[in-house]
Amino acid sequence: MADFLRWIKEDGPRVEGTRDLDRSKVQAPGIVPLPDGGYRLYYTAVGPGRPSEECQGYILSAVSDDGLHFQVEPGIRVAPDPDIEHGSLRYLAPTVTQLATGRWRMYWESRGASHIPQVVASAISSDGIDWQLEPGPRLQGFDGVGAPRYVSLPDGRGRIYCTAAEYDAGGRTSGKRISQGVISAVTSDGLNFKFEEGYRMNDGQSEFEALGITAGDVLPPSSGDEPWRMLYSGWQDAPPGSVIPPHPSDPNADAAILEEDFAAASIKCDLAGFRSRIFAAHSNDGIHWIRDGIVIEGGGHDADDIDAVHAEDLSFIRLSDGRYRAYYACCDRHGKWCVASAVTAG
Repeated sequence: MADFLRWIKEDGPRVEGTRDLDRSKVQAPGIVPLPDGGYRLYYTAVGPGRPSEECQGYILSAVSDDGLHFQVEPGIRVAPDPDIEHGSLRYLAPTVTQLATGRWRMYWESRGASHIPQVVASAISSDGIDWQLEPGPRLQGFDGVGAPRYVSLPDGRGRIYCTAAEYDAGGRTSGKRISQGVISAVTSDGLNFKFEEGYRMNDGQSEFEALGITAGDVLPPSSGDEPWRMLYSGWQDAPPGSVIPPHPSDPNADAAILEEDFAAASIKCDLAGFRSRIFAAHSNDGIHWIRDGIVIEGGGHDADDIDAVHAEDLSFIRLSDGRYRAYYACCDRHGKWCVASAVTAG
């Protein structure tokens, strides 16, 4: 049986910025096995080839026969629409499921202007390449929800695990974020979701996730004697005295920050002393979770590994030999983001 608490990093990036569409930043992968074998990896990216100057990220894809060597597919899968208030600027963290009809449905975090709460949106496709946007948010609430991960449940329903942000009395415009943890919502038709009570995973439980949880992916057990498994990513605050530039998505960012290239400005913030890591948790029912601790992390701001500073926003699958493989976004000490992978031992 795979040792879910011991992960072995696989050499090199799975996907990195190589073209105008993804040269500036690559992150938030979502992996899906294909019916005839192989895999398709969806991911968020941005680069000089973006469809508009204001666009901050869209969803691309790459395919692989073995899950290690990926070939990028041309074009954009899904891109923000300036006419959609909640989805005018950035699409982040795709998660894809195949329907009983053979078609595919994608969910993602959809962002508009910084004062507008993030929502989860969706699109439908017959081939995984050409996608048609489905009207309206699938999920909205709190002071923003995002980084969705879709799970098919044993009873035929579906569940989305996603992050929920809550702010103090000042709200998103002038307030401070006080929490960002993992919640869940269930659906019978893939379109209409109902929140489940409480948080699946609260942030702030240790210094390593004090700044919030940015994603949580889940796999139900394959047999009755296995637990549910979760991998999630949490952010550690920068050391005292660090100079933190405003993030370009911050509603209080000044005009100079907002006019700067989004990717360049956000990477400056990424490297300002923060760290992110990947953690594991287990559950008997998919609702109540027990932390297992850090399972994937880089060497820090002085290290040379590709995930030295950040390891986050992940998607993982169970392999045919019983092991698990996680695909995760990572950032080195120079600010280069890419998608890396790791497999469980055993």
